[in-house]
Amino acid sequence: MKLTALSAISPIDGRYADKTWDLREVCSEYGLIRYRLIIEIRWLQTLAASADIPEVPALSQEAQSVLEQIIEDFNVREGQRVKAIEDQTNHDVKAVEYYLREKIRNTPELVDINQFIHFACTSEDINNLAYALMLRDARQRNLLPAFDELIENISELAVRYADSAMLARTHGQAASPTTLGKEMAVFVHRLKRQRQGLAEVEILGKMNGAVGNYNAHLAAYPDVDWPDLTRAFLTQLGLTPSPATTQIEPHDYIAEYFHAVARFNRILVDFCQDVWSYVSLGYFRQRAVATEVGSSTMPHKVNPIDFENAEGNLGLANAIMNHLAEKLAVSRLQRDLSDSTVLRNLGVGLAHGVVAYQSVNRGIGKLEANEQRLEADLGDNWIVLGEAIQTVMRVRGIPDAYEQLKDLTRGKTVDADSLRAFIESLAITEDDKARLKALTPARYTGNAGDQARSLQR
Repeated sequence: MKLTALSAISPIDGRYADKTWDLREVCSEYGLIRYRLIIEIRWLQTLAASADIPEVPALSQEAQSVLEQIIEDFNVREGQRVKAIEDQTNHDVKAVEYYLREKIRNTPELVDINQFIHFACTSEDINNLAYALMLRDARQRNLLPAFDELIENISELAVRYADSAMLARTHGQAASPTTLGKEMAVFVHRLKRQRQGLAEVEILGKMNGAVGNYNAHLAAYPDVDWPDLTRAFLTQLGLTPSPATTQIEPHDYIAEYFHAVARFNRILVDFCQDVWSYVSLGYFRQRAVATEVGSSTMPHKVNPIDFENAEGNLGLANAIMNHLAEKLAVSRLQRDLSDSTVLRNLGVGLAHGVVAYQSVNRGIGKLEANEQRLEADLGDNWIVLGEAIQTVMRVRGIPDAYEQLKDLTRGKTVDADSLRAFIESLAITEDDKARLKALTPARYTGNAGDQARSLQR
């Protein structure tokens, strides 16, 4: 059966295919092959630029243009040619080397130095850098822009509803009021911190041979400062040289990278669950889309499916990335292949996250506060002002303030009149009484509005 969105096993390439297009160029098999090709070409150019390796003379402008054009012209069809070579060699990295030799066969200057393609490299020198570039580009092109869009959209909710008073719930029970916007602002601050954490993860690479000691390099050119040469090479790629490795780069930075994404995702799960609850409580309404169906049998329903979809995909994303983070940091002795299959799934966890981010943004776009419901819930819970009253009583030295309010409010229905009568009976100043009697649940929000509006600064 031909692979289509309908015949794909994974929903990433099936049901969600239209949501992950941008990630495919980076994290697919095609992307991996393309990054390997780039590394092989950049390494050959680096050798040619070194005066200490006379057997690889400086490249002419024509030769440089040929190499750059190979990168520029590489597409899925060219990737299929690499796969055809791999069918013969049964080795994916060697297939890229042979493909590159094919592509330069009409350029004598490059043919003369083709034995320096993949010079002194173990396959892992190429692979670790290819995956590093994959993660670098996924971060810049896909993840950070998606994070920024989410943060911006939640920030907009926070500012819009900065002063929309809302009954808070701790342990699911009525608690001191807050504002809808301030509760959104909490998520903004949390997400910003994790976004920054991901941006600051150093992406490492190695180019030091079969077991990390430049054995072959030094055997061929003992007078070349290979650590310095490869350090410059890696820096030009935008990577940080890994200070000491075995055959493989230890992958610890990948764990840091995925843990940062997973932390962002966990906070987003918390956001989705809270918004789901606010929808359930009626605090948020969802704007209906005329063509959408909420239920196959109940026509009235507008389900919070975007947040439910996101929660599920975020869970899958984190399950995959957490496994990658745990597995990739462990390798037997100088190298085993248990990381190879796992590394091929780098994009899968990221893709589930990308699907989730789009779902959250779509869900946010449908939200509008139900001010009447917010006001009604506050109006039914004058009981929450007990905190303010007993705190003022404490200030004025009235004994057993907490206990008195506990007796008055706990498990009882309390309205405005009964609270005001209690306030009037207290031995506190007239200013205290006036201030407390002026309180309503909707006005008892502390500085919540200011916290939400601070996002504008």
